[in-house]
Amino acid sequence: MVKNRISKLAENLQQILGGQLEDVSQALGELTVLIRSQDDLTEVAGTLKNHADLRFDILIDLCGVDYSEYTTDTHAGYKRDNRRFAVVYHLLSVEHNYRLRMRVFIEDSDVPMLDSIVSVWPSANWYEREAFDLYGIVFNNHPDLRRILTDYGFIGNPFRKDFPLSGHMEMKYDPEQKRVIYQPITIEPREITPYIVREEQYAQGESSHE
Repeated sequence: MVKNRISKLAENLQQILGGQLEDVSQALGELTVLIRSQDDLTEVAGTLKNHADLRFDILIDLCGVDYSEYTTDTHAGYKRDNRRFAVVYHLLSVEHNYRLRMRVFIEDSDVPMLDSIVSVWPSANWYEREAFDLYGIVFNNHPDLRRILTDYGFIGNPFRKDFPLSGHMEMKYDPEQKRVIYQPITIEPREITPYIVREEQYAQGESSHE
């Protein structure tokens, strides 16, 4: 029954958005559409929301993805080529009881930039700000694009795979200057060495029963 519903949705999507979709695939019982060009994002989003056979009126979630040197052999990296960043949207159609994952790859890895879809789904506002803060993805025409999870003076994007675990800068209170200052991080990276602890009489009791 579930398979038939997903197949029907896939058929509708290919008929309605065929030329704007690079791929429609099914994995783990869910459907994923890959948009052919990031320039079509706003138009595709509007169609998904307003077309009578689709009606994806709720944006559940939006997240950035940094594939870096991630393999292309899995479903997640399928058809990414050499593109590093993508944005994934999770949609819900209450009217038709459909769920859909939409993915769009960003062509420019140095300055990842994508159109905002806040005008289509207002709930994207906060999620786009998260993706901007954590991945450095810029959303054109966003009404208030600024950091929300890191400090305003923070340098870098914590969720990029090239960001060190201990960060670049640290913040501390300077008692001499009587204010908070930023300085290069002083934490030295630590390597954890596996350490095995054995009891002195380990396994000797078992041999005595033989």
